[in-house]
Amino acid sequence: MIAVLCWQTALWAGADQPPVFAAIVPLLSLRGDSASSLVALLLRILGVMTGVALGVTMVSLFRPTTLVLAVVMALALLCGTVISSGTTLNVQVAVTSLLVFANPSPEAYGVARLWENALGGAVTAVLAPLLWPRDPRREAAALARACAADLAESLVRSTRAIGSPNAAGANRAAARTAADRVRRHGTQAREAEQAMRFNPLRRRHRGEVTELGDRIDRAVRAVPHLLDLATEVEFFTVRDGPTPALSRARTALLPVAEATGRALEAVLAGRDPRADMDAARAALARYAGQDPEPLAVVLRRPFTRVLDLCDGSRS
Repeated sequence: MIAVLCWQTALWAGADQPPVFAAIVPLLSLRGDSASSLVALLLRILGVMTGVALGVTMVSLFRPTTLVLAVVMALALLCGTVISSGTTLNVQVAVTSLLVFANPSPEAYGVARLWENALGGAVTAVLAPLLWPRDPRREAAALARACAADLAESLVRSTRAIGSPNAAGANRAAARTAADRVRRHGTQAREAEQAMRFNPLRRRHRGEVTELGDRIDRAVRAVPHLLDLATEVEFFTVRDGPTPALSRARTALLPVAEATGRALEAVLAGRDPRADMDAARAALARYAGQDPEPLAVVLRRPFTRVLDLCDGSRS
């Protein structure tokens, strides 16, 4: 949408050729948050200005040859290291200078590219905070559901892997992948919350997005316990192999894992998790009465800590 508006604005401003450069600006500059988009936009405009100046200057001084082109590219890349975000080379300088250098009418082409990029940049800077990123409330709600699904699935998978060496090893790798995903969702949720500051159309949902971010933070805090469970399951399973104690643990903890997963889903959806928490704690108490050995205590501990996090959501 922003690209179309940039195109139309350039036509209104008097473009006599299809204003593709104006439409390209938002496609290359928009990022996941408004602050990053504005930085990318500024770097692009500066790169275009520098590239036009370099290309026009070299063409006016020298006849286009391979050697001159090599000099232009070297100077453009050098300028790109200066006009950059500090982490990546700004190749816009080299791209623009090359296009100007290769054009039959370099000065006319350079002027058109310059003013269309400037106009597209101005339109993008005004509209980007209003139209991009997508609805932060909807995005945060989707992230919360994804976190809940990852955590619940990982708890059950870890429990089912107890006593099976091959499954325990694969489960630990899967748990790390799920943990990385949940942490990434936590970062994305906070970025969605920050985007609200730049978007007056979404500001009325700020409280909801903040609340969703807090719930996702709780999911992120559950990640170490998820990894602890996967690690302990692999350790005891590889050390002891299939044993009656591990078989009892798998049987007793499976309803705990399922109820704890449902409690996490309730917390992240904003529902009351007490019924599922009570079921999980009752199953843990029964297992504690059946098996007080250290192995059983260690395997119960991650569930207890996750349930404590769920309980804290009601305070």
